[in-house]
Amino acid sequence: MPLGLLWFLAWSALLAIALWFPARRLIFVFSVRRLQRKLGRELTAVETQGQARRAAFIAAFLVLVFAPLFNYNIFGIPVFR
Repeated sequence: MPLGLLWFLAWSALLAIALWFPARRLIFVFSVRRLQRKLGRELTAVETQGQARRAAFIAAFLVLVFAPLFNYNIFGIPVFR
């Protein structure tokens, strides 16, 4: 594997890991507040856990897609030699 590609993947993975925690929390807070407004009551513990799992999945998808795109925008495509 070329060194440039290895660095690109490593930086993308590091960025994705760093962004996953705040993205997960932000998505969780927005989804819980939206559901509370929709239902007109506080959520139960089971509903909150469900929203936490949903937020983790959505955040993982988003950061795995956008971290490499961000690195591509900043560093360009890695050289394949």
